[in-house]
Amino acid sequence: MEEPVDTATAILASAAVLLRECTFDDISYRALADEVGISERTIYRQYPTRAHLLAALSNWIEQTCFPLPPFVTVPDFCAAVHERFRAFDTLPAYAYVGARASAITPTLDTEPAYVTRAIEAMLDVAAPTLNRRDRRRVAASLRYFSSAMFWARLRTGFDMDAGEICDAFDHAVAAVLARLPEATWAPR
Repeated sequence: MEEPVDTATAILASAAVLLRECTFDDISYRALADEVGISERTIYRQYPTRAHLLAALSNWIEQTCFPLPPFVTVPDFCAAVHERFRAFDTLPAYAYVGARASAITPTLDTEPAYVTRAIEAMLDVAAPTLNRRDRRRVAASLRYFSSAMFWARLRTGFDMDAGEICDAFDHAVAAVLARLPEATWAPR
């Protein structure tokens, strides 16, 4: 027996299917309603604007297609991001949705993303004496360098593949972390 799927999830799953055939801009609420088998009004109730749909679709794709493996140390973080960048290369249309969604004003919640909290927790362990302001600044930098937006800019702007993007990511992480005072790092 199949589990019932809620309407919001059905809409997002169908939008992901349509992304294989066309761009997000080409997905109309009418086509999406037809794909799901519901009324257009139902979609508008779930996602009143395309920005709401884009943000929700990006979050859903990230959770289902590109979950960031857990990490505790900086090397674990780098390995997790490398894995994600390789996954982006296999499903670029999905990764571009994530990149585009990160460029819009937040429409859903203002709670920090899982990856931001995980990076801050990693920094709490790796650099326990780092002050709060600098920890947040470093976390924001690492969040950006591990994002679909960073991947998309290097992919489209420089025609880099995942391996080259991973190298650029490693350079960026090393540069950010090198700016931290030696005294902030936990003893090894």
